[in-house]
Amino acid sequence: MPTETFEFQVEARQLLQMMIHSIYSNKDVFLRELVSNASDALDKLRLEALRDESLGADVSDLHIDIEADQQSRTLTVRDNGIGMSHDEVVQLIGTIANSGTAKFLRELKEAEGTTAAEGLIGQFGVGFYASFMVADEVTLLTRRAGESQGTRWTSDGEGTYTVETVDDAPQGTSVVLRLKPEDSEDRLYDYTSPWKIREIVKRYSDFITWPIRMAAQPKPDQGKPDQGPDADSTAAAEPGADAEDAPAEPETLNSMKALWARSRDEVTDDEYHELYKHISHDWIDPLETIRLQAEGTFEYQALLFIPSHAPQDLFLQGYKRGVQLYVKRVFIMDDCEALMPPYLRFVKGVVDAQDLSLNVSREILQQDRQIQLMHRRLAKKVLSTVKDMMSAEPEKYATFWREFGRVLKEGLLGDSDNHAAILGVSSFATTHDADEPTTLARYVERMKDGQEHIFYLTGESRQVIENSPHMEAFKAKGIEVLLLTDPVDEVWVDAVPEFEGKQFRSVAKGEVDLGTEAEKEEAETERGKQQEEFGALLSWMTDRLGENVKEVRLSSRLTVSPACIVSDTNDVTPALENIYRAMGQELPTVKRILELNPAHPLVVGLNKAHTQDQDAPAPALEETAQLVYDLALLAEGGELSDPARFVKSMADRLERTL
Repeated sequence: MPTETFEFQVEARQLLQMMIHSIYSNKDVFLRELVSNASDALDKLRLEALRDESLGADVSDLHIDIEADQQSRTLTVRDNGIGMSHDEVVQLIGTIANSGTAKFLRELKEAEGTTAAEGLIGQFGVGFYASFMVADEVTLLTRRAGESQGTRWTSDGEGTYTVETVDDAPQGTSVVLRLKPEDSEDRLYDYTSPWKIREIVKRYSDFITWPIRMAAQPKPDQGKPDQGPDADSTAAAEPGADAEDAPAEPETLNSMKALWARSRDEVTDDEYHELYKHISHDWIDPLETIRLQAEGTFEYQALLFIPSHAPQDLFLQGYKRGVQLYVKRVFIMDDCEALMPPYLRFVKGVVDAQDLSLNVSREILQQDRQIQLMHRRLAKKVLSTVKDMMSAEPEKYATFWREFGRVLKEGLLGDSDNHAAILGVSSFATTHDADEPTTLARYVERMKDGQEHIFYLTGESRQVIENSPHMEAFKAKGIEVLLLTDPVDEVWVDAVPEFEGKQFRSVAKGEVDLGTEAEKEEAETERGKQQEEFGALLSWMTDRLGENVKEVRLSSRLTVSPACIVSDTNDVTPALENIYRAMGQELPTVKRILELNPAHPLVVGLNKAHTQDQDAPAPALEETAQLVYDLALLAEGGELSDPARFVKSMADRLERTL
């Protein structure tokens, strides 16, 4: 058959060079990756054979073989699993099908230290390429179950690879590594050594549910002296000689014990961590391990993991979420979405049910009552674990919230049953402390006497929010405000009415009524006088700015700025409008309210000028009113409808001051 030569895509070639020049400190992990891939292939074949009886694949002895040849310095990892087609080999091996690869390579180069580099690599599932850390050449031979022809892929990792079709390939996949010379200083060990292979498999892959077998090694020549021509015939005639020459049985290297089925005291943390790495293709230990055993009418076991870091593609469309589903120790599917809500999509792990059908489909899972019960209980278990972490291990919780807080808050939009639990484990930036976020419980404890609401303000960054005119009265009175900067915050604050009886209230919406009862009465009296003094100006500006605002009124929230723009209590904010439009949902334009600071010299001067020219206000006065609105819009981060007009007006005003 003709041999085709292909070039690696640019990103794959760059990654290969990093592998060849060894960015890993621990090169042993290449074998873990190959065994993990082989195990996945066996899982897929058994599942495919259950669903398609016409496949004709032999699943009676699914296993993984490891063969080492010390003379030729080759190491082979072979499975009799699902295999790959010609197109799959070119697609999966010749390229790195991940839109974030370029970003990954950039971050990899910037990563400080080996641990950071290894962590980044693990996020992109490129374990096969780790073979080039230890091999000068890699050959992959594979045939997909149900197909008659196989494919051989070969590369030295220098930029090209060859692919050819072969007729005599066995079902499954074998990867043959032509190993580099041993170099202990570079931690490049002798990977043909049986004890080294045993050590790696035991450390990383003992829990794999398929037998990992290693061919028996030929006994080395004992160096017996030559006893002449008759010695061989004599030895051959000795009893037991045939038994000594018979090939030894292959050695099974792993225990194949499902960790989730073993009691906690039988499993070490290292074993749990290796299972997590096998499932997630991560290279860093998980942040937390969660065990759950449900007994009664519906029995299942769960072993879940919270990662130490968020994957790069957590918020990208197409992110694979869900946990692995087993039925009575039989693998059913990866990424079972029905078992875990979308806002917990970062959770990895295994759920092993005792009473489901082996032939269950994703569609059936969505409707299955038992699955729905498991879904609810698993979500509550994860949230209760985070709550325990918050009180018992605050540093670990801080890591969790930094990595996953943004996605966890998505649960406030859909999981009404767990609103209280999610709010209970959430933290928010606050004006109370520039560095430490606060929980809502601690916010409520610090609320001032008479304060009825939990105040918040949304925005692009902490700095933007703190400098917002809407914050001025709250700063003046020392009232704490939550500073919400995640896009999801714009949405959930309208979906969640309250926390422990205290309603959420935006400082940029509605009227602000702060202070004690006596202070409120005094302010009301003063407001009546100001309303009479500024009433004509407010009516005139409401009329002139009617295209943009529904009302111009005096403000009780401003102490420094001349004006700000606010929304009515139940109106959609501009930021939320933009989110809906980005999703393709057009909303009717909502006019907002312009508030003026009656104590600001600009507003006082504007009122005086309007009083003097009340019958026929000069064009300059109308221009000033428009500028006041534009400045308020810019102060909250809004966009001007006519920037050129604004610039011209400002330039003219500045020119007249010189």
